[in-house]
Amino acid sequence: MLKRISALVLAGVTAMSMTACSSSGGSGGGGGGSITMGFSQVGAESGWRTANTKSVQDSAKTAGITLKFSDAQQKQENQIKAIRSYIQQKVDVIAFSPVVESGWDTVLKEAKDAKIPVILTDRAVDSKDTSLYKTFLGSDFVEEGKKAGQWLVNEYKDAKDPVNIVELQGTTGSAPANDRKSGFQEVIGADPKFKIIASQTGDFTRAKGKEVMEAFLKSNPDIDVLYAHNDDMGLGAIEAIEGAGKVPGKDIKIITVDAVKDGMQALADGKINYIVECSPLLGPQLMDLAKKVVKGEQVPARVVTEETTFTQEQAKQALPSRQY
Repeated sequence: MLKRISALVLAGVTAMSMTACSSSGGSGGGGGGSITMGFSQVGAESGWRTANTKSVQDSAKTAGITLKFSDAQQKQENQIKAIRSYIQQKVDVIAFSPVVESGWDTVLKEAKDAKIPVILTDRAVDSKDTSLYKTFLGSDFVEEGKKAGQWLVNEYKDAKDPVNIVELQGTTGSAPANDRKSGFQEVIGADPKFKIIASQTGDFTRAKGKEVMEAFLKSNPDIDVLYAHNDDMGLGAIEAIEGAGKVPGKDIKIITVDAVKDGMQALADGKINYIVECSPLLGPQLMDLAKKVVKGEQVPARVVTEETTFTQEQAKQALPSRQY
């Protein structure tokens, strides 16, 4: 899959800019020396994020890029602090996966003024000034939400009664939470029988997913479907559903996003009904883009990861060779 993705990246790259704009703030990456990247990660809230971090770290080693890594522990202020530190250290390129979409303009302008290029990975920002970053590498979260909604529409196409849905949202204000919600609602909104009776953040964590699902079950006795914005929250919800004496995958149909190994195993076991893939293995693409922007080359403003979906049978086939 990564070969196909790399091809997409290469296909979108235009000819090298004749102006080798000194995008490097300091250690000479633009002049052919070694590149230093400052990378600020959201945190370690899920199996997906752990796999994403490993992909970035391993790929930096393979590419010969020096990586300065920081974990924001899901706090925007920690990321802003890390980015400012990277600017002071005069790294050649900054990459980060924003905790939330808003509130980045000031620090991104500081990076731009320091002539340090910025790459967004996995999540976008809502800044109107797109010159503040070179490219955004990641999934199409709206499309992921639509895929989840389409499966639901197909699954209940013959149903006449209302279909009661509860939704476990990702971190409030984050791009995947906003987009997976809107994409899902766009598809199911065309049919009034689909009703989201409760929707609350589970912060992308298994523990919070379990806690919120327990509350949903107490206040809503008739739940037909759970839509969780990631596998980890879905896995936590499964514990709550089983604790309430119900059968996940049967009494309550479950749709999740990510396709990490634990989620895929639950899908193969029949506890989850459908998973929309969101690949965390962005490291190789990120290093490729980093080398290009440090050299002053033009890169696509948006690089979309190629991903698929999984049914229970497809999960059984995919599990033995799953990388994460």
